Amino acid sequence: MKRLLAAAALLFTTTVASSGALAQSIESSSHSTTGYIRPDGTIEDSSHSTRGYIRSDGTIENASHSTIGYVRGGTVENSSHSTVGYIRSDGTVENSSHSTVGYVKSDGTVENASHSTIGYARGVRADWAAVAFFFFKF
Repeated sequence: MKRLLAAAALLFTTTVASSGALAQSIESSSHSTTGYIRPDGTIEDSSHSTRGYIRSDGTIENASHSTIGYVRGGTVENSSHSTVGYIRSDGTVENSSHSTVGYVKSDGTVENASHSTIGYARGVRADWAAVAFFFFKF
């Protein structure tokens, strides 16, 4: 019976995870949940209301599906394709002048330029976390 229950739990967990139902939380520095990013790129506020989207092609949209920017190959652009920043492979986040504005650490910790923790985005792609914390207010 225990094996049957364990198998059922594993199947349920796998099904829910693959359906995209699990969202990763975005937290403040005090670990308060401020929002969520779903595996499909849907950005939600703490009440699970949709605030925006990061599409698989890198297009960033607001809740009304209007394009507000792009993230591609480490470059972040506004809707006019002007570069507004960069996300380096080591997690360093820079503005358009290449000044460091923050960091997204491999453990999901998000820091400002002075290395003070401003939030957490564990399990969220680094480029998506950078977009959410540094470039676009959803």
